[in-house]
Amino acid sequence: MRIVVAIGGNALLKRGETLSWENQRINMRDAASALAEVARSNTLVLVHGNGPQVGLLALEADAYKAVPPYPLDALGAESQGMIGYLIAQEMRRALPSRNVVALLTQTVVDAKDPAFQHPTKPIGPVYSEIGAGGLAGPRGWTMAKDGASFRRVVASPQPQRIVEADAIAVLVEAGALVVCTGGGGIPVIENDDKSLEGVEAVIDKDLGAALLAHDLDAGRLVILTDVDGVYENWGKPEQRLLREISAANIDPGAFAKGSMGPKIDAACRFARATGRPAFIGSLAEARAVVEGKAGTRIDA
Repeated sequence: MRIVVAIGGNALLKRGETLSWENQRINMRDAASALAEVARSNTLVLVHGNGPQVGLLALEADAYKAVPPYPLDALGAESQGMIGYLIAQEMRRALPSRNVVALLTQTVVDAKDPAFQHPTKPIGPVYSEIGAGGLAGPRGWTMAKDGASFRRVVASPQPQRIVEADAIAVLVEAGALVVCTGGGGIPVIENDDKSLEGVEAVIDKDLGAALLAHDLDAGRLVILTDVDGVYENWGKPEQRLLREISAANIDPGAFAKGSMGPKIDAACRFARATGRPAFIGSLAEARAVVEGKAGTRIDA
């Protein structure tokens, strides 16, 4: 079966860990072992997040004052290359007989998307309230709560078209395990002359994965994260794991905008568009989630 799998930032970095290269490599090696179990009997296409990494690159760019900071689309491309390289290495280690290809991918968005006026996508490290206040003014960043801490948030427009979708399909048909659409894709707008131009944004990787899964006619979309499924009343004494959800009866807006909300939105979009199931669950239980034995199943 052809499956698009979106892996969250926990594949590379656990909450609270230092964003070092070695930590990311160790975590991805564990993730690759779990994903390889699925890949041995299915055709996988991997989409990854880039929030922590693109935020770190933005901090590094801002620290060097001799040149203007690089824009988010360029940093998104840089993070795609860096993360794709790491994922491809570890997937090759876990699946030595499989061709693994990491592809830079652009995603077209609408220049008039209202998301540009209302940033919601968390990127970079977490800060205390005092640290967040010290960054918001001087750098002109928008800061928002992320659990008990704060993170920088940026615009996250809706993905409309994956520019390299046809090339991804060719690679998949040739039997390659493709790593693509990282961070939802490098955000670009299409000009009247059909040329592409980068914009200041970070696309949600789960929405990008749902669009890709539809384009590739995937049998299912699987979103793997650091929790074991979708919870009703998350964080409260009465929280309850939802094992099955109907897209017609769930409101993604009732869930956290920077975390579970986009995942449910992406899963519902795929299920409604294709009539096929989507799954949300723990990366550590990847095979069980794909088989519907763990996590949350979302149907149309």
